[in-house]
Amino acid sequence: MAVRIRMKKMGRTHRAFFRVCAFDQCSPRDGKSLEELGTYDPSVPDSDARAVLNGERIAYWLSVGAQPTEKVAVLIKKYGKDGTHLAKQEQALSKLVQPKVVPPAGPAAPSLKQQQEAAQSEPEQVQPEQAEAEVAPAEDAAANAE
Repeated sequence: MAVRIRMKKMGRTHRAFFRVCAFDQCSPRDGKSLEELGTYDPSVPDSDARAVLNGERIAYWLSVGAQPTEKVAVLIKKYGKDGTHLAKQEQALSKLVQPKVVPPAGPAAPSLKQQQEAAQSEPEQVQPEQAEAEVAPAEDAAANAE
């Protein structure tokens, strides 16, 4: 029995989703798989968060002679057990888990960019009490020096 690691198409029309699975070479594309090894969702905006693979199980199947398809071989190289993009993938997945921040709605609410520009354009104003406190030690130091 020759084993291939390939993608099993799932989802609906115009919204494809794939499972990376180990198959018998003779079984159909969407048929029964030997084992599910990960997922690939091409509709995720961040390309490093699209594939989630079980690297240990993929390494096992490769060690017993399973052959990956061309597309799956690229995914394994990037996101497998010793992949080249693992650090980027962790950052992308953690970014997906965080809740989205929605700015307050309404015509009076300024946007975040407008708030940052306003904060940068305003000069720092010194309170009168702070100005007197800064001048007084300088006068005391000058009097002590004489």
